[in-house]
Amino acid sequence: MPEIAIIGGTGLSQLKSLQNVKKKVVKTPYGEPSSPLTFGTLNGVDIVFLARHGYGHTIPPHKVNYKANIWAIEQTGVKKLLALAAVGAINETMAPGEIVIPDQLIDYSWGRSSSYFEEDLEKVTHIDFTLPYSVALRETLAAAMNKAGLPLIDKAVYACMQGPRLETAAEIEKLKRDGCDLVGMTGMPETALARELKLQYACCAVVVNWAAGIAGDEIKLQDIEKYIELGMKKFSRLLDELVKSIAE
Repeated sequence: MPEIAIIGGTGLSQLKSLQNVKKKVVKTPYGEPSSPLTFGTLNGVDIVFLARHGYGHTIPPHKVNYKANIWAIEQTGVKKLLALAAVGAINETMAPGEIVIPDQLIDYSWGRSSSYFEEDLEKVTHIDFTLPYSVALRETLAAAMNKAGLPLIDKAVYACMQGPRLETAAEIEKLKRDGCDLVGMTGMPETALARELKLQYACCAVVVNWAAGIAGDEIKLQDIEKYIELGMKKFSRLLDELVKSIAE
């Protein structure tokens, strides 16, 4: 049974450092997941990996089958789930290239199938979502960040937008007034679905650009690509330390 699951977002469609790799196509009651599950080991720790946007990065955020993805991961028996997400920075203290571990989120997405508790219910089911991310897994991540020599930013509000377009400057101004620090497109319903299936879920947000209007009139995709590469190098260091702590 895997010790931890990783969902890769933009910039991470595979874990190249995995050993003893095998892939498994999983069928779910909710349709096809974004990709087959990849099983392997890293520093002796069993890991399962799923590419949120598909191995070829062909699935846009609003078309991801979040219910199938989370269900497929839960069926492996894993209890810890770390989701990687590329985000824009609203808070000017969270510069491109940094890794942020958000502790709160606000959902602005719409039209996404967002709960397993919808059909054939004996009673209506609610989940406590006061703290959307696992406190225990976030603490483990924070310790791994320190060991990896990465600056720890673990207080941030993630705003989940619909996508796939980037936001207008006025929308970012609204999010800033709402208290948001980061903006992304995949945080929900993924986070809530993980909670419904009782998984310890945390988000590792890689800042790849300043949000619209924060630092100029245009967001250049070549700049995003540069910061994705920088962020992935930092994430690789973080993941090494994370699996060491899990092994211990």
